[in-house]
Amino acid sequence: MSGHSKWSTIKHKKAALDSKRGKVFTKLIKEISVAAREGGGDPATNPRLRTLVEKTKKVNMPQDNVMRAIKKGTGELPGQTYEEQNYEGYGPGGIAVIIEVLTDNKNRAAGELRHVFSRHGGRLSEPGSVSWMFNHLGTIRISGSDLSEDRLLELLIEHPIHEIIDEQGSFVVATDPKALDQIKQVLQTAGFDIKSAELEWTPQTRLSLEADDETKALTFLEALDELEDVQNTYTNL
Repeated sequence: MSGHSKWSTIKHKKAALDSKRGKVFTKLIKEISVAAREGGGDPATNPRLRTLVEKTKKVNMPQDNVMRAIKKGTGELPGQTYEEQNYEGYGPGGIAVIIEVLTDNKNRAAGELRHVFSRHGGRLSEPGSVSWMFNHLGTIRISGSDLSEDRLLELLIEHPIHEIIDEQGSFVVATDPKALDQIKQVLQTAGFDIKSAELEWTPQTRLSLEADDETKALTFLEALDELEDVQNTYTNL
């Protein structure tokens, strides 16, 4: 079972700080609106929306904010319309990057991305130039007292899991995207604490860099993640 990337670890620590600043609220509100627009405003029948609503509870987002975001998505309240767009490219040291964007202005989003890539010695590429190096998988992060790889395999042996990653006391379960919600329910029923459950781009192989190049690459990834329209960044670092 492969280890998880340094950027993934930094990103999840960063999310905890962002939640204190309210930045994570902004990202969640945009994604909730899109999920409600595409799949309806009832979390019971919209798995993507249900996962996002559960996520808002973990970061203590006021439920009034959640309901407004849902109603904006379904058209019950006026609001901006956000579009989903993925961008691909190469950063410092040749790292491959996929950026998920939610924006109400594609020209602004693309311009800001090009500026960050150029400033850090990277380049945006054509669609498909990087994504072939990644798998699009459901990713569930869990913890619990009765947690081991053997226990997880016993529970999930009949489900379409891709791999189980031990992260020193907690685990990441990578799944078939269509089975994400189903497997999350199995793990919740077994009593495990679900830290997060979402679709992610997971690299098939990872790239190692020298310390100086790695520092440049991480600085570049953080600059991307700070952009207003960027929802998620994924890399093979």
